[in-house]
Amino acid sequence: MSVKTFNLPDLGEGLPEAEIVHWLVAEGDMVKVDQPMLSVETAKAVVEVPVPYTGRIAKIHAPDGTILPTHSPLVDIDTSGGTAAPEPGDAPEAAAETATAAEPAEAREDSGTVVGKMMTSEEVLEDADITGRSRRRKAGRIKAAPAVRALARQLGVSLEECRPTGRHERIVADDVRAAAGAAGTAARQSPRVKLPPGKPEQLRGPRRAMAQSMSAARDHVCECTIFDDADIHYWQPGQDITARLLRAMAAGCKAEPALNGFFDGDGMSRQLESRVDIAIAVDTPDGLIVPVIRDVGQKSARELRDDLNAIKQATRERSVKPEDMRDFTITLSNFGMMAGRYATPVVVPPTIAILGAGGLRQDVVPVLGGIETHRRIPLSLTFDHRCATGGEACRFLAAVIADLQRHD
Repeated sequence: MSVKTFNLPDLGEGLPEAEIVHWLVAEGDMVKVDQPMLSVETAKAVVEVPVPYTGRIAKIHAPDGTILPTHSPLVDIDTSGGTAAPEPGDAPEAAAETATAAEPAEAREDSGTVVGKMMTSEEVLEDADITGRSRRRKAGRIKAAPAVRALARQLGVSLEECRPTGRHERIVADDVRAAAGAAGTAARQSPRVKLPPGKPEQLRGPRRAMAQSMSAARDHVCECTIFDDADIHYWQPGQDITARLLRAMAAGCKAEPALNGFFDGDGMSRQLESRVDIAIAVDTPDGLIVPVIRDVGQKSARELRDDLNAIKQATRERSVKPEDMRDFTITLSNFGMMAGRYATPVVVPPTIAILGAGGLRQDVVPVLGGIETHRRIPLSLTFDHRCATGGEACRFLAAVIADLQRHD
């Protein structure tokens, strides 16, 4: 009998945990490589994890509804007479490095990276260190061997809290122990808040991911918000407000590129992008879903509306894919469709800015010595003041307003 333990993989989103939505197999079932095994919710999307080995399901470690830390034991598979998953060249894009070719296959240990990936306990895994981080960027990633990650889980330490002292900014065991000691001191100084009697509800799925994103924003971003209004009194009938907002943001990014891209506070570097990929915060009963519309500056109003309709449908069906929520360069929050005039939208690192659009208003404005009532869109622009100046933010917002006030 040969039993292999498969750990919950990091599906390329860098999150520390995931929720087991539904098992598609049961203990005792015979399974084959790449057969759908279970569905997992992480980073606001539900994805399927395929079977990594051919064999029999010997033990399921985490039943439906479990919130499981990444790299924790997920399932035991008896592979007697079975075959392993495809080699690294056929594995998903999100995979970390595999074991060296010189290492015998029998000695490889599955550390729970991605489906079909095997590596030794001394190799380094890299995660994006905060929710929403661009997968294109190399700076700011968390590097730690599986054994170090296991120690962190045992001590209840987040790798984000560890200061790396190993070679090439690698987190070693002493770094985890040091963080555990610091966390213990902080806990003694600031006791955990206790909720009043009742039945607390565990945050799950999109709402849990939102909490992680907002915590990252609180810890990593120096936010500043400016407010203004765009006069749309002279718009032609039938204008698509959201499509116009997207087009205006692309115009703002072209006029002032400093707000379109990414900032790495630890490395004190920024990466500005010419392509405008806008994330749109969509409100759902389960929390915020933030899909991305790609290459906004190159699309017509009709193409933008088609993309918006597709987003609405995918959000309603909870079929938004993880890759459709990554690598956005700037964000739009169109909260005015529900209520509110101005707000202080929250920047999700590593991006630099987010534009909020409030509800349309009929405002009294001076015109040639008299007054008129005009329709206006309230705008709130929050930016990371560590890497963008007030002047850059004002120039961006001025370009957005100028585009919105065009009569076409």
